[in-house]
Amino acid sequence: MRSRFQQLAPALAFAVAASALCAQMALAKMGKETSSSQMPEQKRAIHALNRLTFGPRPGDVNRVMAMGVDHWIDDQLHPEKIDDHALEARLAPLRTFRMDTREIVENFPSERAIKAVAEGKQSLPSDPSKRAVYKAQLERFEQKQERNQGGADAAVAPGEAWLTDDERARHREDRLYADLRAEQILDLPPDQRMREILKMPPEDQRALAASLKGDKRDEFLEGMDPKQRETLMALNNPQQVVVDELVQAKLLRAIYSERQLQEVMTDFWFNHFNVFIGKGADRYLLTSYERDVIRPHALGKFEDLLVATAQSPAMLFYLDNWLSVGPNSEIANGMPKRNRRHARHRLPVVKQAKGKRSGLNENYGRELMELHTLGVSTQKDVTEVARVFTGWTLKQPKQGGGFTFEERMHEPGDKIVLGHRIKSNGEKEGREVLHFLARHPSTAKFICTKLATRFVSDDPSPALVDRMSQTFLKKKGDISDVLKTLFHSPEFWAPDVYRAKVKTPVEFVVSAVRANGANVTDAMPLARQLQNMGMPLYGMQPPTGYSMKADAWVNSSALLGRMNFALALTSGKLRGVQADANRSGNLPADPRAALASLENTLLEGDVSQQTHDTIANKPQDPQISGRKLDDPVRPSNVNTIEGLLLGSPEFQRR
Repeated sequence: MRSRFQQLAPALAFAVAASALCAQMALAKMGKETSSSQMPEQKRAIHALNRLTFGPRPGDVNRVMAMGVDHWIDDQLHPEKIDDHALEARLAPLRTFRMDTREIVENFPSERAIKAVAEGKQSLPSDPSKRAVYKAQLERFEQKQERNQGGADAAVAPGEAWLTDDERARHREDRLYADLRAEQILDLPPDQRMREILKMPPEDQRALAASLKGDKRDEFLEGMDPKQRETLMALNNPQQVVVDELVQAKLLRAIYSERQLQEVMTDFWFNHFNVFIGKGADRYLLTSYERDVIRPHALGKFEDLLVATAQSPAMLFYLDNWLSVGPNSEIANGMPKRNRRHARHRLPVVKQAKGKRSGLNENYGRELMELHTLGVSTQKDVTEVARVFTGWTLKQPKQGGGFTFEERMHEPGDKIVLGHRIKSNGEKEGREVLHFLARHPSTAKFICTKLATRFVSDDPSPALVDRMSQTFLKKKGDISDVLKTLFHSPEFWAPDVYRAKVKTPVEFVVSAVRANGANVTDAMPLARQLQNMGMPLYGMQPPTGYSMKADAWVNSSALLGRMNFALALTSGKLRGVQADANRSGNLPADPRAALASLENTLLEGDVSQQTHDTIANKPQDPQISGRKLDDPVRPSNVNTIEGLLLGSPEFQRR
């Protein structure tokens, strides 16, 4: 049987869509009639919170008004002034978040590392927990090798199609045994629980770890320290532990950080310099990319950010620049005989990835100009920039190695970029191009247009973009100064942009959790909701990143998905996300007064008459709420009312 909110959602999605259309028309009319008027102070606070944060929490509007909106904005532009220790406590269990890439690879081995152990090129770690993870993955690797040796059909067959009937029966028996063993171990104290697991054979360890899902997994992990939790989950899939902790850290930062503008800008720049987590080594490289490359430069100099991304292992790997070899380089044409004798001792060996052909790779050159800086390019300039960045490569990326410049891969000679001569100068050629592009007027306009689109409207005024661009050029790409120009502009505070930007799925989900005051102990259910809404974190494969504009996210399916999420959140259907239990207890007993109170709490009273009437009149099905809102006999379904408000067109706008 479907849940109540699933039964309710289709009818409400239609009502919400209709209400959204009316809201759009009302906003457009309001803008024409009052665009010259001053935004009241309370609305200024709401507007600032909606644009500079992932959404206001209960009490935030009053706090910002008491501090003064301008003072609060200035604090957000200087995150180092803001105490964020409460967030750090929430992030503490996520150990990979504090590891460098080599440590991550060492603790959560890739298949390549396991293969090296199998071939005797690498020894097993001495630490018992690490050793258990390696042995479990080694056992899996050896099973895979055996299957592959059984023939091509066995190697490619999906699922368990390659198993015989006897083997399938044995696997079912193993799973039943794993379930039984899990129940037995669950009765033990956490430390003893882990000791028993480490005594098990690797195959049994993996079966046990794979059997732990949902509430059963949470119950099993309860009381374990972070290392024990990670070890247990890594027995089944080490890489997934790294990915899950990265995703959880992003959501926890967005929900709980007091340095909200820094988190908004980190999200903005990651999307601008997008890297797809599904590409090989980037599963390991993205933790450092966001933490060490994007976040520290999110409010700094654009050129510093540009250089950091250009040298980032994650970007070099994602766009294959680490494989790019100049056509006339030493590598491409063979090393001169006089240098061969001692080359092995003097220079690192440069290997091409399996299946890759040596040669010039233009991916980074194209995206650098079209997506990262100018917004446009010509094929000639793309080729010249690609030649400049040959030799910008990596040391053993799958083992967590970092950036290095390899002269033997670099294309010799001068290059011409946008009519500007770049003299032959090795690695410094790339630095010169990045400096040139970072200070270019087209880059200023391109970046400022994207910032204005994120913070003001889907179609920002050319006058605003021009003023921001002038600041960008005058202040040498200082992002904070550009944002000051934006936040002090009349366009930012114009009444017609108030609640006029449609939230992306990430903005919607995080803002709903913040508005609800929920306590998140496991952010993965929220991540799965984002995947269902078409915006998996770190999951955009093309380098374009996700769209910030409404037309990418507004459709009937999206409205239904958002409504389902809002109702699931407020009714406690999301594991690991506990709604604020005090809210319903503090609401008035009268149902209509309760609705009005929630409208003020969640939306500061910014609710259209149509949305109010839709919510007041729709939940009449006894299977959903048991009553109409004006029925004085039975209590109101507060959770449903709150969910409908969070799914309303007003809340879906910021």
